[in-house]
Amino acid sequence: MTEKNGKEFLLAESEQKFKTLFEIIESIPPRKRSITVETEERDKNFRDILMHLYEWHTMLERWYREGMDGDTPFMPAPGYMWRTIQQLNMRIWENYQDVTINQAMKKLKLSHERVMKLIQSHTDEEIMTKKYYKWTKTSNLYSYFAANTSKHYI
Repeated sequence: MTEKNGKEFLLAESEQKFKTLFEIIESIPPRKRSITVETEERDKNFRDILMHLYEWHTMLERWYREGMDGDTPFMPAPGYMWRTIQQLNMRIWENYQDVTINQAMKKLKLSHERVMKLIQSHTDEEIMTKKYYKWTKTSNLYSYFAANTSKHYI
């Protein structure tokens, strides 16, 4: 295992990318953080982005909890397949339109902390070894954690 792939790298990258995301948001005056832009893209403001990340954290937490309990988690979410991820992301967007930017910031900070604690609770071997846990199938915990933290924060 190289230093670039291990638990400590994952934790450091996740924290750094998370910090950068919030530095961008906090560089905007609070009264302007809720501005919505006209775009064809799904996410039109900071809230949309933050709640998207939050919801993926909560899905990861569900997968993790169910998998560690010996079940096979339904991924990405009940009623959705990986090939219908755009519809899932649109449903996530629709579900959080009434959340304020401040609520979104708090929710994401808390879910980020929970996921970081999950990562910290494992050894490097548990995180990096493919098929270490049956529920990760041919993959490892690293790929699940990275996809929903450091790589997603970008």
